[in-house]
Amino acid sequence: MSKLYVVGIGPGSREDMTLRADRALGAAEVIIGYGVYVELIRGFYPGKEYITTPMTEETKRCRIALDTAASGKAAALVCSGDSAVYGMAALVLSLRGECDSPEVEVIPGVTAALGGGALLGAPLTHDFAVISLSDRLTAWDKIERRIEAAARADFTIVLYNPQSRTRPDTLKKACRTLLSLLPADRVCGIARNVGRADESARILTLSELETAETDMFCTVFIGNSETKIINERMITPRGYKDV
Repeated sequence: MSKLYVVGIGPGSREDMTLRADRALGAAEVIIGYGVYVELIRGFYPGKEYITTPMTEETKRCRIALDTAASGKAAALVCSGDSAVYGMAALVLSLRGECDSPEVEVIPGVTAALGGGALLGAPLTHDFAVISLSDRLTAWDKIERRIEAAARADFTIVLYNPQSRTRPDTLKKACRTLLSLLPADRVCGIARNVGRADESARILTLSELETAETDMFCTVFIGNSETKIINERMITPRGYKDV
């Protein structure tokens, strides 16, 4: 039976890729993906056929992957981070519909919340919420309601897609919403290019976050009421009594 692997390749480095993802990419004859993500792994898998599509062509990309697998070639569709957390797995399965072919295997990966959290310290030890600030597929008023709900519930909050050239003010708008509910000195963090050569991490306050420079390679963390800084690391305790 023809097969399509939908592969989460992790945040960027091969060390953060799972063994299962590595095996799937090794088995694939054709690797499909957004160009930036394909370039992260191309050097590890020479001799493969590669197909790339630009940003915003996700549906086309998934159809190419399904068609490639249906033609009898083992195909892998790569996703940054996890294949189902803001990845292509749901779209692939939706486009395939009720058909049994091609076979689709969804392979998880280390998502940016986990990779970025480790870089900053341990901000996600207790309950947390993950919210994308991209309003390309979700209306901003819905995003804002989710931010408000997460803040009121005292979740640690992880923000994906904080800012882009076409959305220069989304993080600022999110911070204004958060500042209406949370203290200005709430501990926050920014992880950028996690797992790549120029990765960086910064710990700052919520008021400082409002004016911080970010981009699509950043993941933003807003601590809960118990998050603190210990030895320059962002820590959210879980309540162990002997600490």
